[in-house]
Amino acid sequence: MAIKIEKKIKGYEVVKPEDKAAPAAAPSAEKKEAPKAEVIQMHESLERPEQLVGSTFKIKSPLFEHALYVTINDIVLNAGTPYEQRRPFEIFINSKNMDHFQWIVALTRIISAVFRKGGDVTFLVEEMKAVFDPRGGYFKAGGVYMPSIVAEIGAVIEQHMKNIGLIHDPEMDEATRRLIAEKRAAYEQAAGGRKAEAAAEPAKGEASAGGFPPGATLCAKCNTQALVLMDGCQTCLNCGYSKCG
Repeated sequence: MAIKIEKKIKGYEVVKPEDKAAPAAAPSAEKKEAPKAEVIQMHESLERPEQLVGSTFKIKSPLFEHALYVTINDIVLNAGTPYEQRRPFEIFINSKNMDHFQWIVALTRIISAVFRKGGDVTFLVEEMKAVFDPRGGYFKAGGVYMPSIVAEIGAVIEQHMKNIGLIHDPEMDEATRRLIAEKRAAYEQAAGGRKAEAAAEPAKGEASAGGFPPGATLCAKCNTQALVLMDGCQTCLNCGYSKCG
């Protein structure tokens, strides 16, 4: 087929047959490099693997005759990639005490369903820790107050989420640590002989289990029995909280 050139020719280039094939192959090579691994997110249609990793926690409450054992299993998403993460997948609660079997089974099924739903599941911690027992709460080891057994299960879930990096607990800065150490030393020095007297008395419950003075009261901020009166102001020897600022 003849082509009529009406414009003035300013330059030319000879195209060989092999040169025509090269540009056609280049785009296909680029297309092969483009696809990347899909990042898998947690969702309810995700099938359970044959093997899961997890942790088991023991809860010994004075409200229960037998201990509770809480097992939380995690699924590992995007293993071996920069997007690898562990997400809670299911929870099991076991005990010799069968009196509370129904609500324990219901609780485990609901929590497991929320875990598998995906998204932000950390809200479960605050919801469970806000459950109060009408018979009253109790102090666990370390002087931490638990308003109910459900609240302690929530605390266990919170600890597990911190362990896998789902919840990040802000670390106390060095200045705050020094301040708490100074306040604690000042209180112990002011107590003087009363401290030796209190040490001779039998331990009162678990108030001093965390190493805090026996007369300490409950701190509203960290929920620990470490609030003492210093210079006319209630001060926490655990987190540094003070009602006077």
